[in-house]
Amino acid sequence: MKLVLDQLTKTFPNRNKKGPDVVAVNSFTFEIPDGTLVGLLGPSGCGKSTTLNLISGLERPTSGRILFGDEDVTELPPENRGVGLVFQNYALYPHLTVRQNILFPLQNLKGDARPSKEEMLRKADEAARLVQIDWLMDRKPSELSGGQQQRVAIARALVKMPRVLLLDEPLSNLDARLRLQTREEIRRIQRETGITTIFVTHDQEEAMSISDLIVVMSDGVVQQIGPPQSVYDHPDNLFVAKFLGTPPINVFTGEVKDGWLTLGEDRVLKLQGAPEGAVTVGVRPEGFRIDAEGPFRCGLKAVEVMGRDTSVVGTHPACQSETFRGIIPSEDRDGAAGDTVRFSLKPNKIHLFDPATEAVLRDWSVAP
Repeated sequence: MKLVLDQLTKTFPNRNKKGPDVVAVNSFTFEIPDGTLVGLLGPSGCGKSTTLNLISGLERPTSGRILFGDEDVTELPPENRGVGLVFQNYALYPHLTVRQNILFPLQNLKGDARPSKEEMLRKADEAARLVQIDWLMDRKPSELSGGQQQRVAIARALVKMPRVLLLDEPLSNLDARLRLQTREEIRRIQRETGITTIFVTHDQEEAMSISDLIVVMSDGVVQQIGPPQSVYDHPDNLFVAKFLGTPPINVFTGEVKDGWLTLGEDRVLKLQGAPEGAVTVGVRPEGFRIDAEGPFRCGLKAVEVMGRDTSVVGTHPACQSETFRGIIPSEDRDGAAGDTVRFSLKPNKIHLFDPATEAVLRDWSVAP
């Protein structure tokens, strides 16, 4: 099911009744192709859960439209939208078995939409097999692990084969290993069912690992939409660059002078097409290369061995934080010794931003 959000806006009254209304979602326009898994991410309070509530019908938009395919569902009640919704806290009925929890949405259907008892049981069994909990059907939620409870919640949302599946931070209550396993299961289930799915999270690694497209939000405004790797490699602004990536991007105060990108007193890269003057420079952690003759001269604060990779923590006068972090292959860590270290920088891991607007500067390249 194709999902279209057209200038979707939601405002709430100011709590102290003074000042302007709070804009939770601001003119959100996006077309989600049929069968796509979209990761909706951003920091707490950015409007992602409100967007999900608008799509599900739990909130009414202040303005704008929501379309499922060619059908305008903006004023349609939640129960008539054909939406499956999975919450952060699972919301299972503790006195019901797994089977009864999964059956519950079907038992609440009315009229011709209500299946026969035999059909309900068949659908519940199918949903349970899909999420691989068919052997737990007679247990109560208190007898299940967190990951198993999450699967019950997903099965309950899928049992009606919704037109759109909405997942609101579904993994935040799980430990790290179980989160990894469950997000892989969500990707598998989505591919097998082909249901258009929106996955809300503040964890960018989660969103990037399983999504076909990601939508990055801040203060109710969409900052960028695109395939995860493309958004990571080509951020539209400094916010997106800083939000995506673990460890986060390193930010420096720089200058383009006589065609050279300069960080402090270090001329690190010869450029062409870049405007002269002050720039904000972002360097991904993997953009550093240990180089005894490298132009980027830094203080060495720590070397952290992480197995496959090594994290080099350095200092530099142009860095906008106390330290920066570079990730290098472990076999190169012998070059990080003493009080100082020198790097050359990988051009494809460097981003230049306008210091005033924080918009990315794209029309530059490395001079031959």
